[in-house]
Amino acid sequence: MITVHHLENSRSQRVLWLLEELGLAYTVKRYDRDPDTMLAPRELRAVHPLGKSPVVEADGQVIAETGAIVEFLTARVGGALVPPPDTPEALRYTYFLHYAEGSAMPPLLLKLVFSRLAPGSPALLRPLVRAIAARVTAGFVDPELRRHAAYWEAELAGRPYFCGADFTAADIMMSFPLEAFSARGTGAGPHLKDWLARIHARPAYGRALERGGPYAYA
Repeated sequence: MITVHHLENSRSQRVLWLLEELGLAYTVKRYDRDPDTMLAPRELRAVHPLGKSPVVEADGQVIAETGAIVEFLTARVGGALVPPPDTPEALRYTYFLHYAEGSAMPPLLLKLVFSRLAPGSPALLRPLVRAIAARVTAGFVDPELRRHAAYWEAELAGRPYFCGADFTAADIMMSFPLEAFSARGTGAGPHLKDWLARIHARPAYGRALERGGPYAYA
């Protein structure tokens, strides 16, 4: 049996969705974030030393990192949701599987961090911290996000999914950063909006939400 250690409002929602798409049986152990820090609870450290989610247990193994989990799970069902090898789609698949966390997520995380700096600072320092955060956000973070958004829009022009005509696990990997970007109202283009509508309409996506509970990716 596969057990998913699932943190509320987190990237682990993608693992539940993948499992539903693959038709694999699994159980969910759900964790709530610390209400003050919004971080994962300490109990997750008993599962994996870093105390992060997602973490999957299967066949006596503990697998962390969403991309690694995707590769592990798709291999269990003979490479389902993976393009045939030695094709242009396969190369795009490998790229977007890693791009989702390696390049797309960092500016979104920076946006989140800088938005929370001032409220968590001492009152006397708050104006200074707010000014610094605003300058970094306007001068670096927001331009990076606009650059990535333009890239997503261009990549989805003329193709319904990131690898081409067919839905793949790379689309699942790309879902969290693009949902987070879109939810912040930061300028999602028409191709990105159409792609989000397509993935949200998939029955497996809805079933995963039922298993994982409320999901606020903003």
